[in-house]
Amino acid sequence: MHIMDEAKIKEAVRLLLEGIGEDPDREGLADTPDRIARMCHEVFGGLEADAAVHLSKTFSVDRDEMVVEKDITFHSICEHHLLPFFGKAHVAYVPNGRVVGISKLARTVEVFARRPQIQEQLTGQICDAIMDTLAPQGVMVMLEAEHMCMTMRGVRKPGTQTVTTACRGCFETDMALQNRFFQMVK
Repeated sequence: MHIMDEAKIKEAVRLLLEGIGEDPDREGLADTPDRIARMCHEVFGGLEADAAVHLSKTFSVDRDEMVVEKDITFHSICEHHLLPFFGKAHVAYVPNGRVVGISKLARTVEVFARRPQIQEQLTGQICDAIMDTLAPQGVMVMLEAEHMCMTMRGVRKPGTQTVTTACRGCFETDMALQNRFFQMVK
């Protein structure tokens, strides 16, 4: 588990403000280091969380039909530029006799989204956590996101969507199952 060091965060924000030529003591910025330190608990709270906690409470089912939760809104921070990326996550799994409460899939997305990282890694982390904890027949995750590092800087192309997928178990080999997932999330 990671423990955030608020004093270091505040010092870093002050140094950043000075580095860009601002006065960190002026009225509008005087409380900014403290605000940023508090915000970090929300934005990076996934560093202190374990997705398995959310996925551990399961329920028996008689049938193993695909479960899909789509349009799960998420926000994350690109580890390369420390700018946000945000969008929708779509998660599917084929149970193996047990299902998890539906809110737990969204909580799993949130745990991993609240860490600095890249979208490709985020997609795989969500997929692996569900596969490892629930032991279903298979899992598929698709993320669609807009990256502020492409909107605010660099190529400056607002509205561009990056789409990533990860498949485990039966979703890796069953193209009909994958296609059913894609049809359900679109």
